[in-house]
Amino acid sequence: MKKIIWMIILAFVMTLPAFAQKDKRAQAILDAMSKQYKSLKSYQATFTFASAGADAKESYKGDLTVKNEKFRLLLGGQEVFTDGKTMSTYIKESNEVNVQDYDASANGELNPTQIYTIYKRGFDYRFLKEQKLAGRTLEVIELTSNRSKSAIKTVQISVDKQDKSIRNWVLLNKDGKKTSYNITKFVPNVNAPDSFFVFDKSKYKGVEVVDLR
Repeated sequence: MKKIIWMIILAFVMTLPAFAQKDKRAQAILDAMSKQYKSLKSYQATFTFASAGADAKESYKGDLTVKNEKFRLLLGGQEVFTDGKTMSTYIKESNEVNVQDYDASANGELNPTQIYTIYKRGFDYRFLKEQKLAGRTLEVIELTSNRSKSAIKTVQISVDKQDKSIRNWVLLNKDGKKTSYNITKFVPNVNAPDSFFVFDKSKYKGVEVVDLR
């Protein structure tokens, strides 16, 4: 189950624009989206995650809160807490939390606090179309990986034309696996105290702490 947590973090990172060249309209849209997110002090996103491949299908609801270098992710029976220094991964099924030092640079692209600034490498891109969804006008952009070792083939991102928020995206891996994410609720500048991003043992009765530091 732990790999699913990192799958979603990686997906948040990898699905966001990594400009390589060519389509000026797509670049303008993605630049505006990035600027908007970077202007926020914090945000909270509720989403659905679905994945289908040759072996299995998975579907989860998730919640991500980000504040500067801090984040808290809830997905599939797990919670990840990061205050910028320590990462705690709580596994509900076993009532266990794994604690380790957090190094943003070591995680590289697996860092949801930087997902809107990592996009400047690794993909070619093009504007596909505008489409209506629940009364919103979405601008759809396709990213094509230009990295030979990348598992991702293409990503389609839909950006709200009015507020520049990301509403959904779909990843297609080179092995044919398809993963989709749909933002069901987005709240900018949420009131999230620093303590929200720290695992509090007292709130998890009988939890086993595994310190990996």
